[in-house]
Amino acid sequence: METVLRPAIVVGGAVVLTILVGWATDLLLRKADESRGDTPLWDLLRRGRVPYQLVLCAALLRGSYDEAELFPEHRTGVGRTLTLVLIGAAAWLVIRIAAAIVETTYTRYARAHHDPARVRRVRTQVTLIMRVVSAIVGVVAVAAMLLTFPAMRAAGASLLASAGVLGIVAGVAAQSTLSNMFAGLQIAFGDMVRIGDTVVVDGEWGTVEEITLTFLTVRTWDERRITMPVSYFTSRPFENWSRGTPQMTGIVYWHLDHNAPVEAMREKLRDILRACPAWDGRAYSLQVTDSTPSTIQVRALVTAKDADDIWTARVAVREQMITWLAAEHPYALPRVNTADAVLPPHQAPSPDGPSFRRAYEFPRGRG
Repeated sequence: METVLRPAIVVGGAVVLTILVGWATDLLLRKADESRGDTPLWDLLRRGRVPYQLVLCAALLRGSYDEAELFPEHRTGVGRTLTLVLIGAAAWLVIRIAAAIVETTYTRYARAHHDPARVRRVRTQVTLIMRVVSAIVGVVAVAAMLLTFPAMRAAGASLLASAGVLGIVAGVAAQSTLSNMFAGLQIAFGDMVRIGDTVVVDGEWGTVEEITLTFLTVRTWDERRITMPVSYFTSRPFENWSRGTPQMTGIVYWHLDHNAPVEAMREKLRDILRACPAWDGRAYSLQVTDSTPSTIQVRALVTAKDADDIWTARVAVREQMITWLAAEHPYALPRVNTADAVLPPHQAPSPDGPSFRRAYEFPRGRG
């Protein structure tokens, strides 16, 4: 009877005590969150309830296991299992606590600063810092778990003796991975690119969605994801439209006939922009920038507060101007001229001659 009651009392007592302590701690954190609504720290700490209770339960069972003499025939295996669970749960809890502290710090910074570029930079740094902390805690936890096995402790001396050779081999084998990790840290603290920046890489326009220690993800305008190593951004040129202020100037080109009403197009551009919510009202202009024997190149400049609005303004101006020209000034659109050329004044033919009629009359089709 004692062999049944003792394990039940020990295990049941540990579980009940864990539930009570976890409930009390969660209640205190909830009250602290209600009284201090200006910080999300206490609510974020509540997310660590599961690893916290797991640590408590594993610690209670591990501490009382030897005294309770539970399962003596499996003493070594059960004790080692409880130790492994305790180490893993402790690492999980440390990561949750670190995440809560880092996230709280970022939230306070974002509330105090209204510069989107600076906030995105800090967000990128915070994300990479959390990934580094998680990786370090995970490596330490795995190492601690391995050291609980006697065979691993015995092999420790030989591993340390060959650490130099292994380090060289690992460095050569993981050269690409290590370069990406250092590139990720350089991006985080060098302020080259941040989460939320609008970039153009390999001709693709998109927004930086995720930055890790080894790769970076860009979400394109058509909802595709481009994943590339972070070393790309430290070794090749790329466009960052969010660098500095988010305000941008967009360009729209038209190829039109030489008779295009440029002055009327300026007035129409002004009317289009006044009705366009994406235009920020800073500036606009319309000029003839080039000419060819058959067309002229007309360029319009428009401004907007960010990359998304500049795209909207450009497509609106392009579409509405072409529609207006086709409806009001169709002669302004480019066309192929098939009429005979007009001769210079000193070579003008006589009105009564056949050459005059050939030059100024439309050619007739043949039956």
